[in-house]
Amino acid sequence: MSGLWIGVLLTAVGCYALKLAGLSVPSRVLDHPLTRRATDLIPAALLGALIGVQVLGGERELVIDARLAGLGVAAVLLLLRVPFLPMVVAAAATAALLRL
Repeated sequence: MSGLWIGVLLTAVGCYALKLAGLSVPSRVLDHPLTRRATDLIPAALLGALIGVQVLGGERELVIDARLAGLGVAAVLLLLRVPFLPMVVAAAATAALLRL
């Protein structure tokens, strides 16, 4: 068996064990207010991290280019409560025009 398949099998076993560990957490821990608050905030934190990596990420350095301007336009339009699709179009158009 190759090293790749050993890695795949170990990952599968690890994922199953992690899932099983999550199912064995007592309900008093899951119902705690701090746990609930943390689980409510995790998706927003992950989305923010993904946006930061995609907008500012380069090979090995931070890159400030048209993507950041597009994000800025999207943030302003979000504050102005513009619907999602026009906001995305405006942000993409801003980045495209700056790259032109």
